Amino acid sequence: MQVTETNAENLKREFTVVVPANDIDAKIDSRLVELSSQVKLPGFRPGKIPMKMMKQRFGKSVMGEVLEALVNETSQEVISERSLRPAMQPKIEVTSFDDGKDLEYSIAFEIIPDINPMDFAKLNLEKLSVDVPAEEVDESLGRIAENHKTTQPLKRKRKAKEGDVVTIDFKGTVDGEALPGMAGDDFKLELGSGQFIPGFEDQVVGANIDDDVTVNVTFPEGYGNEKLSGQDAVFEVKVKDIEETVPAEIDDALAEKLGEENLEKLKERVAEQVKAEYDRIAHSHLKREVLDQLADNHDFDVPEAMVESEFDGIWKQIEADKEQGKLDEEDAAKSDDELKAEYQDIAVRRVRLGLLLSEVGGKNEIDVTQEELNAALLQEARNYPGQEQAVFEFYQKNPQAIANLRAPVFEDKVVDFIVDLAKVTEKSISPDDLRKQIEAENEAVSKKKPAKKAATKKTPAKKPAKKATAKKADA
Repeated sequence: MQVTETNAENLKREFTVVVPANDIDAKIDSRLVELSSQVKLPGFRPGKIPMKMMKQRFGKSVMGEVLEALVNETSQEVISERSLRPAMQPKIEVTSFDDGKDLEYSIAFEIIPDINPMDFAKLNLEKLSVDVPAEEVDESLGRIAENHKTTQPLKRKRKAKEGDVVTIDFKGTVDGEALPGMAGDDFKLELGSGQFIPGFEDQVVGANIDDDVTVNVTFPEGYGNEKLSGQDAVFEVKVKDIEETVPAEIDDALAEKLGEENLEKLKERVAEQVKAEYDRIAHSHLKREVLDQLADNHDFDVPEAMVESEFDGIWKQIEADKEQGKLDEEDAAKSDDELKAEYQDIAVRRVRLGLLLSEVGGKNEIDVTQEELNAALLQEARNYPGQEQAVFEFYQKNPQAIANLRAPVFEDKVVDFIVDLAKVTEKSISPDDLRKQIEAENEAVSKKKPAKKAATKKTPAKKPAKKATAKKADA
């Protein structure tokens, strides 16, 4: 094999590789001999088929197989013998080959640059610690009690209001025609819950027991039932009963219902959960600070192909946001050329930080354990209540999805490793001050030069709250 380096500019590497015809013929003959003991031809015993006949029958297919194997084998030799680390899959192009002649091909790729991480002991970081006030724990307990509310008969007769649970019979029609799923008896509907399509519940508010209400609504475009999608409908509703909702009592009984021994234990658990949420926000602040300082202290060339791939992903999201009207005012006011220049710098920053963190992780044998990956997968599945099994199956069938799940876990572990080596000053801060600081940082990020803009995603500065879901009914 003859190898000639044709380009060694910056991170680019290109080689011309020539594999002698004799080597190719020897590989083909060897493979044909191997096949002769496996194939069956009329009149010949396995292993006794003449080589001339084997070449006539199988020569072309074997040649293709051998050439592919030779290109893979020799290209790997080119890379490994020179201790090169390709940034992405090499591009290989066969430039010359004919039966009985040498094989010539080119191989081109960019290499991972030499990266010399700074002395992380020189980093000066501020770690925020939040003291959770008792009133926030009480607020969380109040939300829990609201989520476990019960209903009771009205103490005095009155009209239905939002939050009440009404028992109704309903029958709906579209252009006078009753369609499946548009009728129900003794249905309990919480007004304001969003169980039914927009406008339905609002028109029941204000009704008394035994009232007959005519509800006029329009089914949303894209509704699950194609016959109803975008259609005007009329529902005749009979209000049979009205119950008011009351939050659960915050007491030992509620604590036991939630798996705790008593109310005191429940308060402790809620306090830990609130504290954990604030700690997560504070950790995001710390991570942003780490990445900003790493970006300021490292400047090395990055592979153009990696930057291009990163930019393509960013730009697709920008175009999608533009179509949906989700671009922020600052970006919406810019031309495509301005945005591309800005986000090109962001792509460079992301690639550089990614390579740096990968280098640090590799040198210090930091890896994601199966247990940590399983925990990340479980957390992802929890984001899709009722679809957990489908989420698990999706990740089992998609190795790239697993890699995408692994990446942020690895990144967090490397950042934590760096934090352990840095000079860290702890600062106690109130929840309000934390929110104000995060909001100020988010605003500053949007005004900084592009190279700073991609430190991390903006950190939510909202007060932690329980998630709530509501499902739609047929009506």
